[in-house]
Amino acid sequence: MRISEIPEEGRSYQLDADERTRDAVARAVVVDAIPRLHAAFTLTRRGRDGLHVSGEVTALVDQACVVTLEPMQSEVAEPVDIAFTAAGSRSPPAVAVELSLDGEDPPEPLENGTVDLGHVAVEFLTLGIDPYPRKEGVAFEPPVSEANIEAAAGHPFAALQALKKGS
Repeated sequence: MRISEIPEEGRSYQLDADERTRDAVARAVVVDAIPRLHAAFTLTRRGRDGLHVSGEVTALVDQACVVTLEPMQSEVAEPVDIAFTAAGSRSPPAVAVELSLDGEDPPEPLENGTVDLGHVAVEFLTLGIDPYPRKEGVAFEPPVSEANIEAAAGHPFAALQALKKGS
């Protein structure tokens, strides 16, 4: 989307990925499949050469449970709030930079006055995918062994002693 195409009052966009696109994105983000991928964006101007993109990326993602390895589906709903500015309009970096997790991110550069909304959607989808999905109600239980029982008894090195005895 070119910044010159966005009116002062802003513009909304809805993106629904077709099957071919969803398959390509699934391969890129390393999940089994993406049966649904939708992005709703509102683009507004930020001054003369800036752009603000807000909205949400939603998807249904097929993954394998990390505990049972059974197939499962996860819902993704990732909010989008990102600013862009023309590449040449960024202020030079300060000598001392203070980073804050609560602070606003610096604007992303616009490439040739454009922003790729598909790229933004995939980037925020990736942020929203659980890297360790678990089926509801499933918990990892470590195997029961003599070493685990001794370690649970309170001796901090009991598990290491059990391993030494076994060799």
